[in-house]
Amino acid sequence: MTTGMRTAVSLAVAAVAVAGVVVLAGTAVRTGAPGPEAARPPLRWVPGACVSGSGHGYVLTPCNGGQYEVLAVAADPPGHGGCPDDTDDVVRIGDGRTACVRSFLDPHLGAPGAGGGVLRTGDCVTLDGRERSCAGRGWYGRALAIEPAAATCPAGTLDTVGTGPVACLGAGGQVLDRGMCVARPRDDTVNRSAITRVGCRSGDAWARVTSFETRPGSCPKGSQRYLRAPGAYRPVTCLRLVSE
Repeated sequence: MTTGMRTAVSLAVAAVAVAGVVVLAGTAVRTGAPGPEAARPPLRWVPGACVSGSGHGYVLTPCNGGQYEVLAVAADPPGHGGCPDDTDDVVRIGDGRTACVRSFLDPHLGAPGAGGGVLRTGDCVTLDGRERSCAGRGWYGRALAIEPAAATCPAGTLDTVGTGPVACLGAGGQVLDRGMCVARPRDDTVNRSAITRVGCRSGDAWARVTSFETRPGSCPKGSQRYLRAPGAYRPVTCLRLVSE
């Protein structure tokens, strides 16, 4: 009689175990696969999330396999200061938002002059305000500072690009400075890209830059000509001829 009762109890426990639950001392312990409530939460574009990909496309990924960390989520496009200074790239994520991301490993494209990330002091930029690697070609000037508007650019600024943020440009690249020489353009009113810097001993040298002003009447004594470059930080380039 006792043996029969033990057999019945064993069969009952086995039946419960097959169903995925073992009863021990009145406590139910689940032994099967986890239910929906234990599933991993969805990945979201939030600070601290991890990302994989490149400039051709980024996707959220678990952090044990990510290449980048999301530093911040900002407006699209990010306003001045919207992304941290050490951002390597900016990812459009929809709904008027962008994610500011930074690589876990070197090299960091967001480093000054490297050509990626957000504009900062030391970066090289094109005339349309895009960052370009300083080691490459096609950039117009190097940033002395990044400001909300041209009016707040520091002393020593020779030109600016962009409308907000503004890259305040110093010497270097194609930015003209006093004492440099230019080739003769076709017209007196030109785009900045049409003012070609040449060596002053070159046979193409036409005039030497004497000053940059907001109006022709402010050109210094000795200036013989001027060029207008609408959109430039100082739109009037004052010149002294070196050849006819």
